[in-house]
Amino acid sequence: MKNLCSLLLLAQTLVFAQYRTTMFPPVRGTREMVAAANNQEVEAGYRILMQGGNAVDAGVASVLAAAVTEQSRFGLGGEMPVIIKMAGKPPVVISGVGTAPAKATLEFFSSRQPEPWEDPGRMPPIPTHGILAATVPGVFDGLILALKEHGTMSFASVAAPAIEYAEGFPIAEEFAGFLQSYKRIIDLWPSSRSFFYPSGEPPRRGDLVRMPSLARTLRELVAVERRQRGSRARKLEAVRNYFYKGSIARRIAAFSQANGGLLTYEDMAAFRAETDQPVIGSFRGYQIVKPGFWTQGPVMIQALAILEGFDLKAMGHNSPQYLHTVVEAVKLAFADRDQHYGDPKFSRIPAEILLSAEYARQRRSLIDPNRASMEHRPGLTSSPVSLSSSKASGTAQDTTCVNVVDRQGNVFTATPSGAWLPSVIAGDTGIPLGTRLQSLVTTPGHPNTLQPGKRPRITLSPTLVLKDGKPCLAMSTPGGDNQDQALLQVLLNIIEFGMTPQEAVEAPRFQTEHFYASFGGHEFTPGKLSLEGRIPKETADALESLGHRVTRQGDWSNSSAPTVIQIRDGVLHGGADPRRARFIFGR
Repeated sequence: MKNLCSLLLLAQTLVFAQYRTTMFPPVRGTREMVAAANNQEVEAGYRILMQGGNAVDAGVASVLAAAVTEQSRFGLGGEMPVIIKMAGKPPVVISGVGTAPAKATLEFFSSRQPEPWEDPGRMPPIPTHGILAATVPGVFDGLILALKEHGTMSFASVAAPAIEYAEGFPIAEEFAGFLQSYKRIIDLWPSSRSFFYPSGEPPRRGDLVRMPSLARTLRELVAVERRQRGSRARKLEAVRNYFYKGSIARRIAAFSQANGGLLTYEDMAAFRAETDQPVIGSFRGYQIVKPGFWTQGPVMIQALAILEGFDLKAMGHNSPQYLHTVVEAVKLAFADRDQHYGDPKFSRIPAEILLSAEYARQRRSLIDPNRASMEHRPGLTSSPVSLSSSKASGTAQDTTCVNVVDRQGNVFTATPSGAWLPSVIAGDTGIPLGTRLQSLVTTPGHPNTLQPGKRPRITLSPTLVLKDGKPCLAMSTPGGDNQDQALLQVLLNIIEFGMTPQEAVEAPRFQTEHFYASFGGHEFTPGKLSLEGRIPKETADALESLGHRVTRQGDWSNSSAPTVIQIRDGVLHGGADPRRARFIFGR
C-alpha cells in the first residue's frame, strides 16, 4: 500500500510538473469575455453583453465606467485608440486622440513661467500637470464613433453603469492613494479640490465616493439623446455635438480661458475622431495589428520583424542570450520611433521602409551578440535629430486597458488614457482635463514637434493578433513607454514558448529606458535595463557583463499590467496581470 501511494504521488507530481502555477487562476469560457482594470469596469461591460449588446457596446460601457472609477489613470477628458474587429470584416482603428489647441505654439512654451510645483531649473518644455498641458478631449468622440459605426445600443444604455457608479462607488486602494499623494497639487485648483475632496480630506480605501457633477454631465448627454428624433446614428451625433459644440464644450472652454488655459471653444468645435487603417505586420505566421504611427504601436511590429531572424526558442525563455537579443531589438525599434513617428497629417512618415523585410534585415545586423549598444541608432538618416530634453521627470500615471470578445467573435481592444491624477476638473462639468500635450516635443523639424491641431505621438498601443485572418489574441496594457515592451514579451511567451495567457502575463519581465521618454523632460537614458527580481541574479550578472546597465527591482515591479484574451479552438482563455490586479470575467 505504501508503494502504491508513493507511485500515485509520483504520477501526480509528474502531471502537475507539465503546468506552471499562476498567482491568479486562469479564466476560460466559450461565449464572451471582458477584461479591464477593476470589477466595476468588467461588470459594466458584462452587463451590456447580458442585455444583448455586442463587444463594441460592452467596450464603450467599460471605458465609460473607467472614466468614473479609475480616474487615478484615466478620465473623460483623455484619449483612446481602439482596434475593432467585427466578425467577417477587416480590423479598423479609431483615433479618439485629441489635438493641440490653436494657442499651443513653440513660442508660447519657450517663454512660459514655472508652475507652482516646478523647479525653475528643471522645467520640462511643456508642463506635466495642470491646465497648460491639455489637449482637446478626444476619447468621448472616439467612443461615440465606435458606438455609431460598430455598436448596436443607445448611449443611454452603455452609459447607465457609469452614471450608477458616479452616484456612488467604493474607491480602490490605488485611486485613494493617489488622491493622498497629490493633495498638494490638487488643492491648487478649487474645482478639483471640491470634486475630489468634498469633505476636505482624501477618501480612504473602500470609502463610498460620489461624483455628482460628472453624473449630471452624463445624464445631460442621455437627455440630449432622448430628445433627438430620428435614427440611432442621428441621436448619437446629437450627443457628440452637445459635448463638442454645445453646453459642455462652452463650459470647458470658459473654464479654460478663465484659468489661463489654452483650450478654446473653437478647438472643441473643430475636433473629430476618425477611423484609421491599422498597421499590420507578421511574425511566425501570425498577423500583428496595431494602430498607426501617431502611436508607438508600430514599434512592436518593427521589433518582431527583427526578432523573426533569431531562433528565440532555442535560446531559452529569459536566458541571458534571449533577453539581450530582445532588448537590443527593442532599442532599435524605439530609436526609429523617436526619430520618425508623429502625426501623419503633419509629416511624411517613411512607413513602407520602416515596415519592410529588407529594412528589418539591415537592423538585425546591428545587434552584437556580445555587447549592448549604448548609442541611439535610428535608421534612414545620417544625422539623427537630437530631441530637446531635460532632466525634469514627469509623473505620467498613464493608462488603463479594456478588451472584450463577444459570442459572435467581435473584438474590441482599447487603451484609454489621459486626464489622470493630479487632474484639473473643468468647472461644473466634472470632466478632468488631460495632459497629453507634454508628449509633443519642442525640437523644430521633428515629426512630433508641437503644432496647433496636431495629435501628440502617444504611447497608447492596443494589439490584435490574427491567424489566417481570424482573431486569436486581444491585448492591451497601461505602462507609458513600456507598453509595447511588455506586450511584446507577453506575445513571445505565448507564441514562442506555448504559455497560456495567464502564465504569459505573470512571467518575469524586463524594461529598458534606452529611448527618449514620451513624457516630462523627454530624457534619454542609455543602456538602462530594469529586471524583475524573479529573474535570477546569474542572468542579471551575465547581462551586466555584456554592458547593460542593470537595475534589479521587486519581483512584480514592471510598470505594465496587461490583460489578454486568447481565442483558440472555440475557447476563450483570459490573462489578467496581478501587478496591478487586473480583472477578467468570461463564460
